[in-house]
Amino acid sequence: MALFGQLRSAEPNNQVVVGVMGLGGRGRFLAERFAARRDVRVAYLCDADTRRFGPARKAVEQAQGQPVQCVQDFRRILDDPSVDALINATPDHWHGLGTILACQAGKHVYVEKPLAHNAWEGRKMVEAARKYNRVVAVGTQTRSAPYAQAARQFVQSGALGDIRLVRVYNLMQHPMQKLGPEQPVPEGLDWDLWCGPAAKLPYVPGRYWLNTAEFSCGPIPGDAVHQLDLARYVTGDPPPPKTVSHTGGIEVLRDGRDTPDTQYAIFEYDTFTLLFQASLWAPYMKKIAPAIRDGDLFPDWPFCGTRIELLGTTAFMYLGRHGGGWQVFDDNHKVIAQAYGRQADNEHIDNFLRCVRSGGRPNADVEQGHQSTLLCHLANAAWRAGNIKLRFDPQTESFPETPEANRFLRRAGYRAPWVVPEKV
Repeated sequence: MALFGQLRSAEPNNQVVVGVMGLGGRGRFLAERFAARRDVRVAYLCDADTRRFGPARKAVEQAQGQPVQCVQDFRRILDDPSVDALINATPDHWHGLGTILACQAGKHVYVEKPLAHNAWEGRKMVEAARKYNRVVAVGTQTRSAPYAQAARQFVQSGALGDIRLVRVYNLMQHPMQKLGPEQPVPEGLDWDLWCGPAAKLPYVPGRYWLNTAEFSCGPIPGDAVHQLDLARYVTGDPPPPKTVSHTGGIEVLRDGRDTPDTQYAIFEYDTFTLLFQASLWAPYMKKIAPAIRDGDLFPDWPFCGTRIELLGTTAFMYLGRHGGGWQVFDDNHKVIAQAYGRQADNEHIDNFLRCVRSGGRPNADVEQGHQSTLLCHLANAAWRAGNIKLRFDPQTESFPETPEANRFLRRAGYRAPWVVPEKV
């Protein structure tokens, strides 16, 4: 309670009423953070798996000091006119339709990253936000961090010279998944609802949804989108790249997954090239440790698995997500500028709530969330097309010279009634 008490706002009479959809690790984290604020009331907790209700309810009610209603079907939240916003912390395959339906119901949305399961759904989410004039913020929280904003200002000042090369890394080790035999669906889990817009696959214990293309755009995109978004942010949020090329695939973790464990992609922009290097089999590459994220320390940059490197004609910048900070080196390898980082979950939530009240665009607006996640979808498409180079048209968001690859930019079909409409 002491931890959350210091985060509480002083606006109890202007509460934003929210419902939380998805009670996994990130969903519970967000539910507690929102509930800890005086200017928020968490009215609903929702998950297709009712076995998650107990721990989430206890944590939220302790944080906000008042009861919360648990529902299995998120449409109960959308039907309540007193609810102002939906927190969507579901797996990837529910981000698109859940957000669109919330906008249609008049709710603002805080949706976790990656924005969408596929590129087409991401554009539909943008269209819904604009059509219904809803605030839709994405959980790429480093955009709200003061150190990241300072990095953007430094880069935009021209102090690095002309940026010619950006390298983005997402290197780490994931465990092998261990698939069991198909089993009956456990009591309390609505498997049809959980699968939703995706195919209703057999219930197989040990099958991790992140490793399953029906439910996810992949564990690499699901994590790396933080760095890709931060790289776009500090370089001024450029429009989409002209081309994407890819090599890699499922090379090490041959455990029944159908999403890559190795991705190397090249994105060509008008003035620079972005090199993306990602793998799930490198135990010596590490995410930034909590002590660094919350302290005056920098990562061990060469072994930081989630770093960004910006190479300018004058100087070089290391940049870390989630509080990793940044350092700039000149041609003599001398540090000429730096800033320690801090995590920005609280600032990001605060920015979302301010925009809900004002109608302004959030730091991580849905359009920028779409543009950043689009890089993941382009890399996936180039892999699925056979590890080839594709030219991208930003106006049509398609591959005009390789139309057969366009099928990798959207889902082949939906299960009624969970259909993302052509016109939102």
